[in-house]
Amino acid sequence: MKVMKFGGTSVGSPERMKSVSQLVTRSGEPVFVVLSAMSGTTNSLVEISNYLYKKNPEGANDVINRLEQKYMEHVEALYSTDEYKQITREFLKSEFQFLRSFTKDLFTSFEEKSIVAQGEIISTNMVVNYMKEQGINAVLLSALDFMRTDKNGEPDPGYIKEKLAKVMEENEGYQIYLTQGFICRNAYGEIDNLERGGSDYTASLIGAAINADEIQIWTDIDGMHNNDPRIVDKTEAVRQLHFEEAAELAYFGAKILHPTCVQPAKFAGIPVRLKNTMEPDAPGTIIDNVTVRGKIKAVAAKDNITAIKIKSSRMLLATGFLRKVFEIFESYQTAIDMVATSEVGVSMSIDNDAHLHDIVDELKKYGTVTVDSDMCIICVVGDLDWSNIGFETLATDAMKNIPVRMISYGGSNYNISFLIKAADKKRALQSLSDTLFNK
Repeated sequence: MKVMKFGGTSVGSPERMKSVSQLVTRSGEPVFVVLSAMSGTTNSLVEISNYLYKKNPEGANDVINRLEQKYMEHVEALYSTDEYKQITREFLKSEFQFLRSFTKDLFTSFEEKSIVAQGEIISTNMVVNYMKEQGINAVLLSALDFMRTDKNGEPDPGYIKEKLAKVMEENEGYQIYLTQGFICRNAYGEIDNLERGGSDYTASLIGAAINADEIQIWTDIDGMHNNDPRIVDKTEAVRQLHFEEAAELAYFGAKILHPTCVQPAKFAGIPVRLKNTMEPDAPGTIIDNVTVRGKIKAVAAKDNITAIKIKSSRMLLATGFLRKVFEIFESYQTAIDMVATSEVGVSMSIDNDAHLHDIVDELKKYGTVTVDSDMCIICVVGDLDWSNIGFETLATDAMKNIPVRMISYGGSNYNISFLIKAADKKRALQSLSDTLFNK
């Protein structure tokens, strides 16, 4: 069985919902489908929550009314029979009554997650009703019955596998199994969400739990490209990536995939395929555990980077210096992207400057601190094992006319990273494409 995940734009209109229904049934084989909320819906639900936090029920009701009207219009366009129009209208009516109930009671943090979860609940109910109207043998499984996180907020794979197996056993014989992405329950039974990776994470966890043949992530572009097509000319889709290569690209700016979401699939040895709903017959990108030797695959960029350099003559032979420096970042829950060290100093980059002032203030206890803002990390990904003589030279040669603040190489066999000024990002990406891919 394959798992097929569709994002918000893929179910963003009645026409798209119809297209998704055709896509998942064309093979004739059983498929497990994961859906996001319709595009724009989650933002509206968050807006409702914000009004409720501010004790403004009038503002919340205004957004609820507009959202309800939008969905009621979708009913007319999506269904052809009075029976399913009425079934879906009644369902939507109860959903929006539920949302309005929060405007009458004191709002709590846990109820925010309940509000946001309704987007996925609405989209999956609308699609399964359409499938049933079309005579498709489909069933809707609530993700809240089997998707759970532990006390650390991480998915609980053992629980998910056990509960999902039971749910599947109780619903044998269907062609399409449909569920919500993103939403789950936490260790205390409250409605929560997976945050990182969202619906992609759900698809990967389900794929691992049912030992799927393949996990497909359907978006609006043809797989992962070898560079950013919004900035660089002549990019192409990469047809195959190792899981580690995909994770590097995702972490360093490739928005099509979250770096965390493929981990369950990686550990289970299940390939992940990135597909395009606009071009369903295009091959997309396959992500698996196969390494293609001697090939540079792609380039990505991560924006809004801040570089911090601490220089101290006391660092020479000073045991514990780096530990003290890293503990400062840890105390402010600020992750470090890149690190470069010398005899008298250490440079680091971060992508979260929320606590920058406090971090710099504490670092000054140990040396002279300088900060460079408006930076960007350029990441070159492929089989960059040090035994591949000359690969790092190709990357650095492409950057010969770009001022480079820092280089990271050797921490992974799959990437070499350059820290540059954000103003030089476009030139750097284009130069790398011209040197690595377009010759």
